[in-house]
Amino acid sequence: MAIRVLVISDYRETNSVRPEAEMFIGLHRTGVQVTVMTFGEAAYATKFKAEGIRVIDFHPIKKFDKAETKKIRSELEAGQYQILHLFNSPAIINGIRASKGLPVKVVLYRGYEGNVHWYDPSAYFKYLHPRVDKIICITKSNEQLLRRQFFLRKNKVISIRKGHDLSWYSQVKEADLGDLLGISANDFNLICVANNRPMKGIRYLLEATYLLPTTLPINIILVGKDMDMGEEKQLIAESPNRSKIHLLGYRTDVLNLVAATDAFILTSIKGEAITKAVVEAMSLGVTPVITDIPGNAEVVLDGVCGIVVPTKNAKVIAEAILRLYHDRILCKKLGSAAKEHIREQFNIENTIRETKAVYESLIG
Repeated sequence: MAIRVLVISDYRETNSVRPEAEMFIGLHRTGVQVTVMTFGEAAYATKFKAEGIRVIDFHPIKKFDKAETKKIRSELEAGQYQILHLFNSPAIINGIRASKGLPVKVVLYRGYEGNVHWYDPSAYFKYLHPRVDKIICITKSNEQLLRRQFFLRKNKVISIRKGHDLSWYSQVKEADLGDLLGISANDFNLICVANNRPMKGIRYLLEATYLLPTTLPINIILVGKDMDMGEEKQLIAESPNRSKIHLLGYRTDVLNLVAATDAFILTSIKGEAITKAVVEAMSLGVTPVITDIPGNAEVVLDGVCGIVVPTKNAKVIAEAILRLYHDRILCKKLGSAAKEHIREQFNIENTIRETKAVYESLIG
């Protein structure tokens, strides 16, 4: 008999949810009976239906809502589901409440690093709720953090890497940076893709530009929201290399831009799990330069498929940039190794197989 799974998640943004959505398509193809509750206008809703996956045009909006909880419970009862897989706060809180007294196993997704503490009362509405049967983390570090929480059985937590498929990136064409930014084809170009928040550590990347010789054709391309706000705006204005710092804001052609660069750089200081943008860059064969925060440091092997630097250290960031600039052969070698690393260690087939194994273990 097929395993019956009800998934509640938001699939409106195609790129960010692709690994998760494709995992459920893969599970469906293995014989798992998947039903998805999501917004009817979600980009993936049409693809789910084309695969034969039932889609329910509904997703909870509020974290505590009787009507939304009732809607989920009605579906759980009607579908006699064995697994309820929940992916965000409104889904988790309402889904747990809806499962009360039913024989369904509750599985939660955990992607963010930290912010779950046994002494925080709000944690008991989600990850520390006794009704939860399994928490799937995407990093070992997050798994270990949750295992340290009191009142949480250690066997409830497991880590499964979020898988990718290199074929998703095979049709990505490189953007013309010369036409877009007026830079030379021989320049060395690094790209950072992030929405600027303190945890992203953009200030340390900008401080590193103060340590790069002004005579070198090294460009820093910043893609994302609010890169020119607050102290970052002043750091850019006063940088001796300000003419080589390019602000592109929010873009829909991010992958094309990344594919055209020599290296991808992300100087986060905390809070990341595994940043999708890093995995995407590696899947495109672009060398990653990242900080050694938990999560991302599990993706990149220093000196093997990228460069890992300490957090909050502009000097070391600048040294890593110069190392790649002066050794283009090494840069290309690391980029090729990064792509192969994703193929071997972060492929979606592993994710599908391991997730199905979790379901099977829960229902015996």
